[in-house]
Amino acid sequence: MSEVLIHPAAIVSPGAKLGVGVSVGAFSYIGPNVTIGDNTRVSPHVVIDGHTTIGANNQIFQFASLGSAPQDLKFNNEPSTLTIGERNVIREYVTLQPGTAHGTMKTIIGSGNLFMGSSHVAHDCRVGDNNVFANSVALAGHVEVGSGVIIGGLVGVHQFVRVGDLAFLGAGAMVDRDVPPFAMAQGDRCHLRGLNLIGLRRAGFSLDEVNAIKRTFRALFWQPGSAKDHLAALPKELTERPLSRKIVQFVESTKRGITPARHIARLSREEEETLAPT
Repeated sequence: MSEVLIHPAAIVSPGAKLGVGVSVGAFSYIGPNVTIGDNTRVSPHVVIDGHTTIGANNQIFQFASLGSAPQDLKFNNEPSTLTIGERNVIREYVTLQPGTAHGTMKTIIGSGNLFMGSSHVAHDCRVGDNNVFANSVALAGHVEVGSGVIIGGLVGVHQFVRVGDLAFLGAGAMVDRDVPPFAMAQGDRCHLRGLNLIGLRRAGFSLDEVNAIKRTFRALFWQPGSAKDHLAALPKELTERPLSRKIVQFVESTKRGITPARHIARLSREEEETLAPT
């Protein structure tokens, strides 16, 4: 396909820039400050507005809304941006929104992501590459999601939370603290349940690398107390490993705290009940 194909019932503003091979379906609207890369397909009934830049080879399904004003009462029509990479699949009723003046003024989404129906990315979020957002996943403002992350259906992520690379969030999780790389987490409120071993295997990690991650998790997360408090006791041989160092840097930079381990949280509750007055 070498030409731009615009259905007669679509509205494409004169200022919009469409690459080679772009198709726009009936009753879709493309705003004046929108740029769409080569071979991206825009289905019928899609709205793409605001200062939005979309890369090549994306598939945008019907009723998606990209770049419209964020759901933030402080938004004052500032020219904030939404940038989307390449090869993303954006399914029905997905909403991806631009940044705000009290954030970074930009929402950035990488390449190769799958956004299933009714998933939502709010203002000032940063999303990496090759992630899967199942149906009705909702990211609040200022959330950061790494790459290779799988987020199950109906998961809600609190504002300013970070989700590390290759993490797995089970369906229905309510995530109010940072989830470290390579972790599996689930529940309301969300707790660490173990390593995302299937994800690590699919990513081609060696047995030696997986064992080093296991040892790092054991030292930092699988014991009572704050993960930051355990950093000093982490063996030097682990801190020198790239993957372990990645986990350490994630913990060092946390502002909301790290999602606690499930069995530690249960132990704490049992201790509280034991100490509670009768």
